[in-house]
Order: sequence, then structure tokens, then C-alpha cells
Amino acid sequence: MTNKPYGDTRMAKYVERRVLELKPTKSQAEIAAQVGYVNPNMITMIKQGSSKVALDRVPALAKALECDAAYLMRLAIEQSIGLTAAEAVVEVFGEPVTSNELGWLKAIRKASNNADPRLTSRSETAIKTIFGR
Repeated sequence: MTNKPYGDTRMAKYVERRVLELKPTKSQAEIAAQVGYVNPNMITMIKQGSSKVALDRVPALAKALECDAAYLMRLAIEQSIGLTAAEAVVEVFGEPVTSNELGWLKAIRKASNNADPRLTSRSETAIKTIFGR
């Protein structure tokens, strides 16, 4: 039986999905090289959950996976210290905002003429409708 302590983490699942999505344009070996991993199998080890992503590798991994670094850092912290501790970090330092989320925030500010609108049940319903929920 192999040891895969990180197999059920959101990070492992996310890396697996991004590698699959990038497969037409980039190999796992190329991704590993872009991150600076000496062992090209490191990406496989992360996907399978036998290894975790070191926090200092997150910026390079995000660039190699062509994804948002703040989102990937959130997953890496969760993987590194556990969900409960990661939630405590977010409680103290605030929720990291991805570049996509920042785009939404800028659109809201522009649409509201920087009026700092309160999130009402009506506006929340409108957002849920956009996402089909």
C-alpha cells in the first residue's frame, strides 16, 4: 500500500486537473522544469498525493500551471497546515483575492460609481442566478 497523505486535498485534485487541461500545450516534465523541480516526477507525486507543494514553490507553480497564485497559495496553505488552521489564517489575515475576483470587484465598483454597495438578498440572488444556482 502506497503512502498518499495528501491524496484527498484540493491541491492534489487541482494540480491533476490543470495538468490535464494543459496537456495539449505543455508536458508534466515541462511544468516541473518551469517550477524548478530537479525531479520531473514531482508533479506526479503532487497529483497522486504522495507529496505536498512547498509554500515557496507556489508562485512558480502558479506560473507553470497558468493559474492564479493567490488561489494556489490558499490550496497550498490548506494542504500544508490543514483546513482548520488554514481557516484561522484567513480569519486573521483576510481572504486572499484572486485576479478573477479582483476583476469582479472592479466591475462592481465601476457599476456602483464607487458607492460601496451593501450586499442585499436581491443582489446575492442576482449573483447566484449568473452562476445558475
